[in-house]
Amino acid sequence: MTDKQVAMVIDLNKCIGCQACTAACKSLWTDEPGQEHMLWNNVETKPGPGYPRYWEDNGGGWNEERTALKPGKLAPREDFGGEQPLNFEEVYFEGTADRLQQKEPMGKGANWDEDTSTGDYPNNYHFYLPRLCNHCTKPACLEACPVRAIYKREEDGIVLVDQDKCQGFRECNKACPYDKVYFNYVQGKSQKCIFCFPRMEEGVAPACARQCPGRLRFVGFLEDADGPIDKLVNQWKVALPLHPEFGTEPNVFYVPPMLPPKFDEDGNFAGDDDPRVPMEYLESLFGPAVHQSLITMHEEMEKKQEGKASELMDLLIAKEWKSLFNIPDVRVA
Repeated sequence: MTDKQVAMVIDLNKCIGCQACTAACKSLWTDEPGQEHMLWNNVETKPGPGYPRYWEDNGGGWNEERTALKPGKLAPREDFGGEQPLNFEEVYFEGTADRLQQKEPMGKGANWDEDTSTGDYPNNYHFYLPRLCNHCTKPACLEACPVRAIYKREEDGIVLVDQDKCQGFRECNKACPYDKVYFNYVQGKSQKCIFCFPRMEEGVAPACARQCPGRLRFVGFLEDADGPIDKLVNQWKVALPLHPEFGTEPNVFYVPPMLPPKFDEDGNFAGDDDPRVPMEYLESLFGPAVHQSLITMHEEMEKKQEGKASELMDLLIAKEWKSLFNIPDVRVA
């Protein structure tokens, strides 16, 4: 059991796919040998195969009764992409080339399908989905580790891998249904997002949230009544976990996207009854609760447009960036 559970809410209606969060995380945490292919935070285009490629088909998580782990498989190393070799030496040091180019034919990088839409023009669609470790309440990676190298911090619920205990069995890699535990082939260890716990202990938001120009990430504790997380997840019920059917009880939640409605044959908006993103697809991501979430969002948006007060819209707009973060100092015993 944990004393408190840190959580994050990501508003997908504000994500512009700029990858500032990815760059902030990458430069801070994964610049060591063996981490070249790792993006502890990534932003992928949906619908699409994501990162690692087709991660949603790799299994893992818990069975329906939440009593046993479901079998998962390891994503091939090439599905993570990795570094693309460029002619740095020739441009910057040898003077034999005047522009950066790839030294080898481009393989599939982490964002191989970025900005690729689904459907037929003019009603095609896509949206951006930032992903990181969910620091689950019932983490499959922790349950799968045969040497108990993975643990959940009592003071904040952050899930960590003890690098001294890890022996590289990779059972955690197979168990995580979100493929957010990575393997360092140089060190022979599993590694993952640490929710920037050194920053959290100083009352500072994780780098991915703090560097986001769109103000779309809320950070706080689930137990803090009237904090942004409690309001969005428990009170308004508009922020939902990704793939709740995996059974790990994620603590990263998403406000589902509300794209403009479709155009009809005359070029006019067809109305909310014919959404651009099929509800079947949104339900496959966020479960049946997505229907009521979107109804609530539409109702509150209409209030705001009519000049009426809406606590939910004011919270999501986040005119003051500090309102995104409710992080009292995490005291470590």
